[in-house]
This record gives sequence, structure tokens and C-alpha cells, in this order.
Amino acid sequence: MVNFSKRRLWLAVIAAGLVGSLAMGIRSTFGLYLPSMTTDLHIGREGFAFAMALQNIMWGVFTPFVGALADKYGSGKVIALGGAVYALGLYVMSGAQGVFDLNLGAGLFIGFGQSATGFAVVLAVVARRAPPEKRSMALGIASAGGSFGQFYMAHVSLGLIENFGWSLSLLYLAGLAMVMVALATALTGKSGGAPKGELQQTLSQAVVEAGGDRSFWLLCFGFLVCGFQVAFVGVHLPAFLVDAGFDASVGAKALALIGLFNIIGTFSCGYLGGRYPKKYVLSAFYFLRSIVVAIFLILPVTEMSALFFASALGLLWLGTVPLTSGLVAQIYGVRYMSTLFGIVFFSHQIGSFTGIWWGGYAFDTAGSYDSVWITSIILGVMAALLHMPIAERPLERAAQEA
Repeated sequence: MVNFSKRRLWLAVIAAGLVGSLAMGIRSTFGLYLPSMTTDLHIGREGFAFAMALQNIMWGVFTPFVGALADKYGSGKVIALGGAVYALGLYVMSGAQGVFDLNLGAGLFIGFGQSATGFAVVLAVVARRAPPEKRSMALGIASAGGSFGQFYMAHVSLGLIENFGWSLSLLYLAGLAMVMVALATALTGKSGGAPKGELQQTLSQAVVEAGGDRSFWLLCFGFLVCGFQVAFVGVHLPAFLVDAGFDASVGAKALALIGLFNIIGTFSCGYLGGRYPKKYVLSAFYFLRSIVVAIFLILPVTEMSALFFASALGLLWLGTVPLTSGLVAQIYGVRYMSTLFGIVFFSHQIGSFTGIWWGGYAFDTAGSYDSVWITSIILGVMAALLHMPIAERPLERAAQEA
């Protein structure tokens, strides 16, 4: 029985990592499409950036709802639907004639697809199957799949663009997205799979309980900052480097290095989160991000400095995911984790929307990304400070003892 449970756990970890590698990997390369698509479609960077920003906010808006559906009806069904809609979005995006098509395909459809194949749904399966002492590590390994996807998809997408053009390359990516539908069969489970020792609650009671806790809102603000930082860099760094006079391959290398080093960073955060208070690891994480960005802005922009920046930022990229999701599971339990983490994740996507759209707006109006870079540094320091007072204790135990 124990061996069967272990097999189910690692099957879920591997499948979750593969779904994450495709869902996160494909969308992380959209910044490579910015120069060619804006030129061919005769739209400014703000137009392209708004579609990407819309994708992120739709991802956030849909996540609590698909999380609730996964908790009630099962994660596998939701992930399969998400993979199919994700592929549809890439198909619409491949035939885009202007901003409306971009907003529909890249914004609405991929936004929904990403929410249904994203962390809130797939990590909840892993969290439910993992014993508490192994949960942080299992979440870290599963989260690292998204990083691996960014590493290999950067080269795949650039190669497809250079050989087939941006339109046909997106059709090939749509075919890859359909693989997530098959992987969904290994990610079944719903809220009934939560440990029997947890407090028996309804979904609405769990949401009200979390909403009345200060720590929940501190987690939300911290994740908002995370979204602002990583989404801005992911979409605008390739164009920023082209503006600095470098070939498009430098931006692809930078994105790939972020993904490669994020595998190390995410795995390390899963390890650290299982041994030290997660809130302090998160505080250090955000503070180090601000230092890395500040150093990048101070030094002259060269190919070497850009690649070193990408490598350092990669170590600090998605490690917030296993730590933040782990805190949600630790404090509020895993029974309704998809829903509760989905709400926290919505704040992440508000930050993502702001970072992406503001980046395009700042460039089109001021010809520079400077104001967004500086804001990213300030927000990182604020997030580091606000994580420290989080009460890292399980609320459900207090309710049971009362």
C-alpha cells in the first residue's frame, strides 16, 4: 500500500512537471514574437503587451473558478479542458490580423487554458498525495517543470520562428499544447482526497476563514510583486536587448538561462521550505531579486551582463511558487487548496498584468523601460518586509482544538 502511494505521488509529480513545462514553457517565449508580430501586424508594443497582459489577468480571474471546479469534480477533467483551450488560443493567435485576434487568442483563450493547466490545479494534486514531511520537496520538483519548459521552449520557439515564421510556428506549438490533454489522465483527484484529519469545512467556510486572516493578504501582496517582476522581464527582456543592439538570439539565450537556473532555484526553494520557515525564505528571495535587478541597471548592458543577469534572476524566478503554495497548504490545509491558492494566484496575475502592460506603455510613451525597472526594485523590498509578519501556523488545528 505504501509503495502504491509512493508510485501515485511520483506519477503525479512527473505529470505535473510535464504539464507545467508545456504550459509555462510555451507562454514564456511569447516575448520572442513581439518584434516580428508588431512589425507585420503594424501595431505598437503596447498593443502586443496588452494582449499578453490580458492573458495574465484572465489567467488570474479564471484560476479561483477552475480551482473550485477541480476541487469538486476532479483535476484531470479541468486540465484536459485547459490543454484543449490553450491549443485553440495558439491557433487563433497564429492567424491574427490585428489586436482583436491577439486579445481573443493570446489573451482570453490562452489565459483560460493557462489557468486550468496552471499551478493552482496541478500542484493541488501533488499536495494531496504527498505526506506533510515531503510536501515542500514534491511541490518544488513539480514546480521546476515550468522552469525546464522555459529552458527548452526558448530554443524550440526561436528555431520555429526562424525556419517557418511566427504564424506557422504557433500552429506547431498548438500541437504541443494538446499533449497536456493526455497528461491529464495522471492528475486525477479532488477535495475528497484531502487528509481525514483536517477540519471538515465547506468551500465557502474555507474562503471566509482565509479572507479574515492577515497572513492570507500578506501572501497575496507578495505574490502580486512576484507577478509584476517576472511577467515584465519575461515579455520585455528580449525586446529590451534588441533595443540595446543585440541579436534576437541573445534574448532567447537569456530566457533559456532563466529557465535553466530556475530549475535549480525552484528545487532549492522546495528543499529550504521543508527545513526553514517559508516566510523567511520568501523574504530573502524578494530582497535578492531587487539586488540583482539593481546591479543589472547599474552595470553597462553587454551580452555577458545580460546572460549573467538572466542566470542570477533564474535562481530567483519561480521558487516563490512551492514556498507560497506550501504556506497555503500549511496554514489553511489542502482540502480546498486549488481554490485558496487560486485566489492568492489572482493577485499574482494582477501584478503580471500591470508589469506587462506598463512595460509596453512606458516604452511607447517614454521610449524607455526605466520607470518599470525601478518600480520592480522598490516592490521587491516591500515584499521582503511584508512576508516577515506572516503567522506560519495551521489554522485548521486551532479550529479543531477550540
